[in-house]
Amino acid sequence: MSSGITATVRSVGKRKIVGQRAALVLTQAAIDRIKSLLSHKPDAVGLKVGVKQRGCNGLTYTLDYAKEKGKLDEEVVQDGVRLLIDSKAQLTLIGTEMDYVESKLSSEFVFNNPNVKGTCGCGESFTV
Repeated sequence: MSSGITATVRSVGKRKIVGQRAALVLTQAAIDRIKSLLSHKPDAVGLKVGVKQRGCNGLTYTLDYAKEKGKLDEEVVQDGVRLLIDSKAQLTLIGTEMDYVESKLSSEFVFNNPNVKGTCGCGESFTV
């Protein structure tokens, strides 16, 4: 099920994971974009972030509208935005910053993940 939301992987090198309140932190641009997306989906309680096996490097991020919180989902609430992290993705996303970037040719969510060991050339898949 494709929701039309895209994401890109960015390796952030040897940055240390710093203890945080949330498993995932949102930038202001990401917060604004998620609020905009959710305003068009009144039945959604938030966005759900996950990972799945795909691509030339092994894993890729998934984003979809969430209608309810799963039993094992981690909930992140920041500035009125609710993100649900799939239980299979929680360890992969610890310490990650989720951003939203717009350029002349594209607009997408970008995950700045300190756990990534490598990415593919197109930026769609990664390994941890």
